[in-house]
Amino acid sequence: MKSLPNILTSMRLVLALFMFLALAAAAGGVPYVSERLEPMQQFALQRWAVYAFVVAAVTDFFDGWLARRMNATSVWGAILDPIGDKVLVCGGILGLMALGPQPMVLLPAGLILFREFTVSALREVGAGRGVKLPVTLLAKWKTTLQLTALAMELIVAAWGAFSLSEEAAIRSWFALAAHALFWVAAIVTLITGAQYWEQTRKALRE
Repeated sequence: MKSLPNILTSMRLVLALFMFLALAAAAGGVPYVSERLEPMQQFALQRWAVYAFVVAAVTDFFDGWLARRMNATSVWGAILDPIGDKVLVCGGILGLMALGPQPMVLLPAGLILFREFTVSALREVGAGRGVKLPVTLLAKWKTTLQLTALAMELIVAAWGAFSLSEEAAIRSWFALAAHALFWVAAIVTLITGAQYWEQTRKALRE
């Protein structure tokens, strides 16, 4: 049972890969497969991709909670968890872009990717010099905001795949809420990135 947290984390990686491939196939990006898909099959792939993203996002909470609750924290879990988070976020952003032009999310998405790769590089450099960057509370909220906003953005982009209201006002308000939350996530992401940068700078100067 103590392996359950790591199983959930591994499942997040698998679901993230499935989500991206499903969206890429629905968007016409998978050779041989995409050209044989009917419109209803494309919609089905989009729906299942969103479902997979949501389930994967939920595992992000439960794997850490179970690891602490079951006293099952491990080095492997500590390595897999941040990788799973970044793969899910980056895969979600790439999948979102695959669904078509997304001018309202392009800038915040780019800023989030920039921060994620930068912090990953900082961790790698810091680890080589014995510098550890502990995950802050704000960074945990950052991940929650990113995943929630991305789920909403995916629904906006794949609106036609769901049995949702076609009323323009409802769709516009939902899209506005998704865009606003995505920007909040991007801003918090940049703040945590600046915090990690400063922590690393100070640690390397000591």
